Amino acid sequence: MVHSGGKAEDIALGFKNGIGGIVNASRSLMCAYKSDRWKDKYSEEHFKEATRMEAIRMKDELNSEILK
Repeated sequence: MVHSGGKAEDIALGFKNGIGGIVNASRSLMCAYKSDRWKDKYSEEHFKEATRMEAIRMKDELNSEILK
């Protein structure tokens, strides 16, 4: 399945029952410091911190959806 801009709830089913999957969120991660969620906290110079926080947020959101 290829889906651009998907939400955790959209892809969680693919991870249930041990099936697994791959999530490519490269653009969301590379530009996290520009997003509404992180732009007030991280500047371009601190893009790697914003990237880390966004990756953690995405992982937590997906895990929450999988456990529903």
